[in-house]
Amino acid sequence: MYRIFCESYYNYIKNFEAKGAKDEYRYKIAKVFELIVDPQKFYKEKSKNSETYQNLCNLLCYMKENIHRYPKFKAFLWTLESRQIEPDYCGKTPQNVLEDQAKLANMFLNLMYWE
Repeated sequence: MYRIFCESYYNYIKNFEAKGAKDEYRYKIAKVFELIVDPQKFYKEKSKNSETYQNLCNLLCYMKENIHRYPKFKAFLWTLESRQIEPDYCGKTPQNVLEDQAKLANMFLNLMYWE
């Protein structure tokens, strides 16, 4: 599941980069997933307690709270925990952004961007 997520993320991002559309909302909300696909970046951002790290923590908490809506999150969150990617809740990310990020993560897990 982790590999599916990572490859889907890279496929999603490369479409925006090929178009030069890095200012689009959908590209910007997906950037938080960099910390999932690159654990070294996760640990670096965690040590700085960066805004991106805080956003990811909020998203992971949101995902955990919404497993009933997105059942694939349960196994996915488990794979992240096995990589020590776990949230410290910060509560700063707007609800609508969390919802959009969760929908995007769900699309990744449902192979919407799988090639």
